[in-house]
Amino acid sequence: MSALPAVTNLQAFEAVARRRSFALAASELHLTASAISHQVSRLEAHLGVRLFERSAHGVRLSAAGDMYLSKVGGALQAIASATDDLRQGVSNSLYVHSAPSIASLWLMSRLRRFAQAYPDISLNLSAAHTPSDFALGQSDIDIRYGIPNWPDLVVEPLFEERIVPLASPAFIRQNGLKRVEQLSAVKLIQSNVSVVQWSDWFAQFSDKRAPDWFAVRFDRAQMSLDAAIQGLGVALESTTIAARHIAERKLKPVFGLDLAVRVKAHFAVYPPRHAKRPSVEAFLEWLHAEAAAG
Repeated sequence: MSALPAVTNLQAFEAVARRRSFALAASELHLTASAISHQVSRLEAHLGVRLFERSAHGVRLSAAGDMYLSKVGGALQAIASATDDLRQGVSNSLYVHSAPSIASLWLMSRLRRFAQAYPDISLNLSAAHTPSDFALGQSDIDIRYGIPNWPDLVVEPLFEERIVPLASPAFIRQNGLKRVEQLSAVKLIQSNVSVVQWSDWFAQFSDKRAPDWFAVRFDRAQMSLDAAIQGLGVALESTTIAARHIAERKLKPVFGLDLAVRVKAHFAVYPPRHAKRPSVEAFLEWLHAEAAAG
C-alpha cells in the first residue's frame, strides 16, 4: 500500500472544499488560516497535483480536487461514523454541543435533573456559535439557534419563544416607559445574531421605524441581557432565555407579554444515524420534557 496522506491534511482539504474558504475552514477546525493553507499545500505536494484554484475572488476545487473530494469525503464520513459507533459501544457517553446563550441561561440550570435521571450517562457539553460538524464526529446532538436550514439532519423544535423589549425595573421607572412611542427617546440594545430584530418588532407593533443607531451591539443574547440589567438600554430578547433574570426581578418586559413576536428558533439537531442510540434517545426525551415544562 502506498503511503497515505496525514489525516489532518485530509481534514483540512475537505473543510476548505466544503466551505470554499480557508478562513471558514480554519474557524471550523480551530486552527489558523495559515495552518490550513500549509496542510493543504502538504497534501498537494504529497499527491503531486493542485487541488484548488486560488484567485482574488476566492478558492474553488480544481478538476483533480473535485474528483479527490468525491472519494475522500465519503471515507472521512465513514471514519467519523465508525468512531462515533465505537465510542458509543465502549462507554455510555453523550456529547452535546449547544449555542452559548441557551447553554448558560437555560440548559445549565436543568442539568442536575438529567444527571439524577440518568446517572449512568457521562455527559460532555460544549458551547459555541459555530454549529457542530457531525461529519467530524464532534457531537451526538447539537442545540442550534437560528433559521432551520440544515439538510440531511433531524431537526426538532424545542419551544415557542416570546421576543419582547426587556429592561431593568430602574431603567423603566427612570424613563417613565409606558407607551411604545417612548422607545424612540431611549437607548436600545442590539443583538446582532437574533432571528428577531428591532425592525421586525417595530414593524409589528409601531407605526415608527426602528432606529439605525444603537447604544451597544452584541453577538450573544447573554451579553445583551447583562447590558440591560446594567441599565444600558432596552434589549429585545426571549422571555424563555431571560426567565431567570425576570424571576429575580433584574429584568422586566417593558410592555408586558402581549407585544411579543413569537418564534421557534432553538432546535435539537442530529444525524438520523444517531436517533436510536440509547443516550441520545434519553437526552432528547428529557430535553423535550424540560422544554414543555417551561
